[in-house]
Amino acid sequence: MTCTVLAKLTAKNQLTLPKLATASVGPVEYFDVEARNGQLILTPVRIQRADAVRAKLAELALTQTDVDAAVTWARRRVAEMPAAYKAKPNQRRKRKA
Repeated sequence: MTCTVLAKLTAKNQLTLPKLATASVGPVEYFDVEARNGQLILTPVRIQRADAVRAKLAELALTQTDVDAAVTWARRRVAEMPAAYKAKPNQRRKRKA
């Protein structure tokens, strides 16, 4: 299906795509943007959450040792935690008026 509609670029470089133009691609949150011969070409991209996590892990260059240490740290018993991190029983925070 071919659809031609007008969209406005805002002062903050944001572009709102009309529903008529996006209806044929279905629910999508991200688009790959390509500038070619004076035209912008938008291609829908469906990003999987697992892919985003893998990309972040790759960016951080975490090793299996780092992950194991983090899991061990997270599984520590409350008794082993420093006093600063322990919740104090039956103490409610006072709300500011």
